[in-house]
Amino acid sequence: MTVEQNVLQQHSQKHQQTLLNQLREVTGTTDVQLLQQALQVSNGDLAEAVAFLTEKNAKVPQQDETTYYQTSQVASDRYISVGSQADTNVIDLTGDDKDDLQRAIALSLEESSRAFRETGITDEEQAISRVLEASIAENKASLKRTHTEVWSDSPNPYDRKRVDTCSVGLKNVGNTCWFSAVIQSLFNLLEFQRLVLNYSPPVHDVPRNLKEHRNLPFMQELRNLFSLMVGSKRKYVDPSRAVEILKDAFKSSEAQQQDVSEFTHKLLDWLEDAFQMKAEEDREGEKPKNPMVELFYGRFLAVGVLEGKKFENTEMFGQYPLQVNGFKDLHECLEAAMIEGEIESLHSAENSARSGQEHWFTELPPVLTFELSRFEFNQALGRPEKIHNKLEFPSMLYMDRYMDRNREITRIKREEIRRLKEHLTLLQQRLERYLSYGSGPKRFPLADVLQYAMEFASSKPVCTSPVEDIDTSAPPGGTTGQPLPSQSTTEPDSLPAAESSGPASAPPTAPTAAQQHRIPIHKPFTQSRLPPDLPMHPAPRHISDEELRVLEGCLHRWRSEVENDTRDLQGSINRIHRTIELMYSDKSMMQVPYRLHAVLVHEGQANAGHYWAYIYDPHQRCWMKYNDISVTKSSWEELVRDSFGGYRNASAYCLMYINDKKPFLIEEEFDKETGQILSGMDKLPPDLKLYVKGDNELFEKEILEWDTLQARKAQQEKLALAAAAAAAAAAAASSTSTSSSSPQPMSIESIPPDNSVPQQDPEYMEQPSPTNDSKQLQEDTERAISRAAADQEARSPEALLNAAMMTPNMQGVIMAIGKSCSVFEQSGPEAAFFKAIKLEYARLLRFAQEDTPPENDYRIQHIIVYFIQNQAPKKILERTLLTQFADRNLAFDERCKSIMNVARAKLDLIKPEEVNMDEYEMWHQAYRNFRETTISMMTGLELFQKTNYIDALMYLIYAYQYNKELLSKGLYRGHDEELLGHYRRQCLLKLNEQAAAMFESGEEAEVNTGLGIMNELVVPCIPLLLIHDTERDLLAVEDMRNRWCSYLGQEMESNLQEQLTDFLPKLLDCSTEIKSFHDPPKLPTFSTLELSERFSRVMAAMGRVPTEGR
Repeated sequence: MTVEQNVLQQHSQKHQQTLLNQLREVTGTTDVQLLQQALQVSNGDLAEAVAFLTEKNAKVPQQDETTYYQTSQVASDRYISVGSQADTNVIDLTGDDKDDLQRAIALSLEESSRAFRETGITDEEQAISRVLEASIAENKASLKRTHTEVWSDSPNPYDRKRVDTCSVGLKNVGNTCWFSAVIQSLFNLLEFQRLVLNYSPPVHDVPRNLKEHRNLPFMQELRNLFSLMVGSKRKYVDPSRAVEILKDAFKSSEAQQQDVSEFTHKLLDWLEDAFQMKAEEDREGEKPKNPMVELFYGRFLAVGVLEGKKFENTEMFGQYPLQVNGFKDLHECLEAAMIEGEIESLHSAENSARSGQEHWFTELPPVLTFELSRFEFNQALGRPEKIHNKLEFPSMLYMDRYMDRNREITRIKREEIRRLKEHLTLLQQRLERYLSYGSGPKRFPLADVLQYAMEFASSKPVCTSPVEDIDTSAPPGGTTGQPLPSQSTTEPDSLPAAESSGPASAPPTAPTAAQQHRIPIHKPFTQSRLPPDLPMHPAPRHISDEELRVLEGCLHRWRSEVENDTRDLQGSINRIHRTIELMYSDKSMMQVPYRLHAVLVHEGQANAGHYWAYIYDPHQRCWMKYNDISVTKSSWEELVRDSFGGYRNASAYCLMYINDKKPFLIEEEFDKETGQILSGMDKLPPDLKLYVKGDNELFEKEILEWDTLQARKAQQEKLALAAAAAAAAAAAASSTSTSSSSPQPMSIESIPPDNSVPQQDPEYMEQPSPTNDSKQLQEDTERAISRAAADQEARSPEALLNAAMMTPNMQGVIMAIGKSCSVFEQSGPEAAFFKAIKLEYARLLRFAQEDTPPENDYRIQHIIVYFIQNQAPKKILERTLLTQFADRNLAFDERCKSIMNVARAKLDLIKPEEVNMDEYEMWHQAYRNFRETTISMMTGLELFQKTNYIDALMYLIYAYQYNKELLSKGLYRGHDEELLGHYRRQCLLKLNEQAAAMFESGEEAEVNTGLGIMNELVVPCIPLLLIHDTERDLLAVEDMRNRWCSYLGQEMESNLQEQLTDFLPKLLDCSTEIKSFHDPPKLPTFSTLELSERFSRVMAAMGRVPTEGR
């Protein structure tokens, strides 16, 4: 047989074995003959083969003890084929079968692309996702996915600006979280990062073949992407160009959400091709070295026996697939993957007919990647399902036990572990007999059984039958007749005394006529009440002291013996567990350490979900969470919660370990001349520096345009305010000259001040009023004094409080003026003004310092209280208070009007340099924002009370966002964030529950309405819960997703199944980028008094956050 023929035969065998492995993975069928029959009937078409198997409904017990690998080496020793499940058939690759050769030649002519690299991953013409879709379509269970709406960028570039040297995120451009998770994991391998950044394509004018035409543009886009991730000034970058090239290669719908392992295989495949082209161009007579192969590929030795015939093959591997189902930790998965079949025959001197094989690593790659197979095909439902079983993995993995050089030591230890486990099984069975004693369906611990027997024997002996003292003829209501005669006369003292509520002379056997006609009332807890002196527990009728002494002695002794035996068994079991755990803990078996570098996590079900990555940062010595555009610090505890699986829909799908003895993988590069660490733009080659510089200039231009736009808006607002102020001044002058004109109320909405009482009056407060006003003020004063004496009783300030026009601010001012009437009469309006303003300030200061419940929030009633609590500047506070005393509404009597005129004169004396009007307006705008947030919050809570959750949601969503902005500037600038968060969360949960109930109804109109609620209201709000990463919000999101994911395993109409699979990717998308949704709701208008009263009512009812469960 020629070398070419041998290669073709190996290629054919490997291709057929790969098809078998794929069929086994998709359908769950393990019968090799049935699988081969399906391939033969379908002429190698996987979709038809899947349909054939599912129609046959072959249900063969699946082998879950081990994972099988069938490997072969091709020409350049670069390609491998790795099976995905256990199989006891081992193909002998050294055979010389002519039929196999002809079949291999025919298959090779049909194959135009390269050989498969990993089992379960096909070439570009046959993607796994297409096979799954074909099989599911055949079973009428559509997995159609729609294109997820792309999250829009914030219009404010400062929200997208990178902070210092924080890691750069990747934008999810539509079902591309798989891309972000893998790329971030590889990018943070600094050696891989350097290889990509410094890659230079082969020097050709035009691509020489299809691979170059595809791979070279992708490599350039990947280099551009990596360079932006290194030096961009953006918080996250857009990977659209690289993603589009990859999606085209998958030959599937643009909306298809790719699998992490499939994408990773394809990515490494392309990278290997690209670097191989470069290596072949640069070689100088030597065999070219491919850095991708050296970084990600290792070798193992397959030692096998097939029908008594031994064989050994050295093979390459890349990503190593492991089965999850049936194993509790990573080492158990690896042990099962390394051994399969009847392994005893591998070590015995006899050549039996048994078959099996072992794998021993001869060379491990610096980056060791494990694929965790968490999906299996459910034949009954006709679709794949995710395995949520818990699987633990260590942060430091020692691979010594799997190395070929430790083969003999490992075999000895495995044999010892096998012997210990057999002994352990025997001990556990014995312990189980003690802990589950009995022959019936219910079993109890033997020690407890003996204890119960001892308690029974030691109970007070009685001779009364448990039924003979119950009077069945007693009238209802708990009354009883005379006690029945005792059947025992040996112990008369033990007879219980019967209670009787009826006449003692009434015999129980002769009921009265009334009793005969009385309708009995069943009272289960009182009708058959036992006599009070009857023991609560059963007791022996007769037992002598001697019998009791012997029995107690035996039971005590037996119980002690049982407890000692149980304790010994548990101790032996614990010692064996400890011995097994420490079997590989000696130093000789801890020489090949691999540290966990990245964990790729999948959340959701088999046909929909979201991916993110946890990556260890060795410089900060912490775990980082890479979730699309969001990059945050994390912890090992959070990683364990999301990655181990077992209790939620999230679990690890891919583990990336790196050789801990090769620090170059994660070490920064040093400048050869200065010895300094290269960082940022210094890492990049010249062409990429220019590319990043150009992108940064575009971003800086965007920031400049934003600043210009905001400055223009601010200038326009300032001009508008100035015009409004001029108009107000003109109106004020007109009203002063025309006293007959009707007073117009002023809007008093401002912001918080200083927390201290003014120690010294400002200059404009000390100055006397202008002389041109003195005569008028004197006349006003004389008239006010003469009139005040006459109507003081009838028009006291207390009486004025009932006026409907009075706001809380006005009420306070009038009260203060009333209290200063004596000063007014003695010293005139200016002295009364000082007295009144100090009294009002002292009152408001007291309100600001009180610790009040949420329903009595003085900030809503008084702007000054808001200013004091938020420490507004003193000048802002004084001007605001002066404005309140200068209100036109005070002109209802001469005394108040005189004080109002004094306040207006003081306002006129304020110089521009004394009070910054921009700052003054800023504080008042802040109070207006607080008031609007209050209205939005109050309206949302009122609607929530009325169970109008749809309308309530928008008010609560915007109230929460506005309130968060307020609280970012000060603790007292907003409301209770926890309260708002609770009702926002509850509103979403209520809507989710309503929508799910509508979906469950199955009615078309109801289903559409429910999905409309989810798509238009709930789904757009989920990023708002995810972005702040609070535990309760995350649990609420998980509950909502779990509710909808639970439908995946249920039977339903095909149209409902299609709508569900359309909707789930949107729900499970974990992007935290805010998507624009409904405009803010229109806020109603309230007077201060009405707002205060309604807010008080709703907060009294809902102002306490209830305790939330799961």
